[in-house]
Amino acid sequence: MFEDLSLPLLLGIFAAAAGTIWYAGIKLSDMTDVLSTRLGLGQALGGVILLAIATNLPESAITVSAAWSGNLGVAVGNILGGIAIQTVVLVILDVFGTRGGAPLTSRAASLSLALEGVLVIAVLTVAIMATQLPASLVAFHLTPGAVLITLIWVLGIWLLSRAGKGLPWHDSAGDAPDTQEKPKGHSQAAKAGGSGEGAVSTGRAGTVFGAAALVTLVAGVVLERSGDAIAGHVGMSGVLFGATVLAAATSLPEVSTGLASMKLKDYQLAVSDIFGGNAFLPVLFLLATLVSGAAVLPHAQRTDIYLAALGVVLTAVYICGLIFRSKRRWLGMGVDSLTVLVLYAAGIAGLVAIALDAPG
Repeated sequence: MFEDLSLPLLLGIFAAAAGTIWYAGIKLSDMTDVLSTRLGLGQALGGVILLAIATNLPESAITVSAAWSGNLGVAVGNILGGIAIQTVVLVILDVFGTRGGAPLTSRAASLSLALEGVLVIAVLTVAIMATQLPASLVAFHLTPGAVLITLIWVLGIWLLSRAGKGLPWHDSAGDAPDTQEKPKGHSQAAKAGGSGEGAVSTGRAGTVFGAAALVTLVAGVVLERSGDAIAGHVGMSGVLFGATVLAAATSLPEVSTGLASMKLKDYQLAVSDIFGGNAFLPVLFLLATLVSGAAVLPHAQRTDIYLAALGVVLTAVYICGLIFRSKRRWLGMGVDSLTVLVLYAAGIAGLVAIALDAPG
């Protein structure tokens, strides 16, 4: 029904859906922190999985909607493009969240965060490899690539959970010296607010979480459908739109929640939320395969593979930033953030060149 609407109306619907996702995403993240603390999940395996699913509900809704309608180009572009642009969210947090002084990666340096970055690279590498498999390798709505990505993600989360309990290093937590004063995740407990006057009850937190999840899912579908219609109106390819405008819209909650963590000086959690969400996004290929019944990754376009590689490069830059911990700032940001910003701009320029070079 969106195809018959005028462009101004479609833009209004798209903006309203994006704003709804922004607001609902903030509530979703806050209630996830409350529930993780109240239920004793915290930084444990269950808490990490709950947070990853909650922060990626917009992408999940768009993936299901696109796969159901057979628009796999938007689904793949949103997943792989989302990883690259959500990594750029760290640039925003570095510029507006640190307020001068040491850059973000210097304040958040931790071996656990470096491991999270390695997990992102691992699942993206498998996704790239799976694009070369025959499309006929489908059984029971499952493909080897999508299943392997999910298994690697589960194994990686388990290893990260073990790393969170201690590592055989001089600092058992794997944190660099002179990093943030309080342990990672302390802002979650602050949001939970204990059980005193004015605190959100566990039952209310669960109700708000469910309502925000439902609103986010519906808004995500509206965002995908109206965005696809807008792309048709302006003559923009679905994959390019999904990798840029649509991915940016679904990344709005990460910006807000990341800045909230930065305000509470929980720098490690701000970085962990981005890396954790990026590691989970390729798992949605399993969901897209189950819904569509087709092997999604073997039908990836050149632009999809290109975006996956861009996500690997951007993640690698920040892993280096976490290890080297440079104190230098250029143009109000760390050297690694500036490098990521330049690489992303060059990457999008290359993406446009690939799209223009495509036949037809």
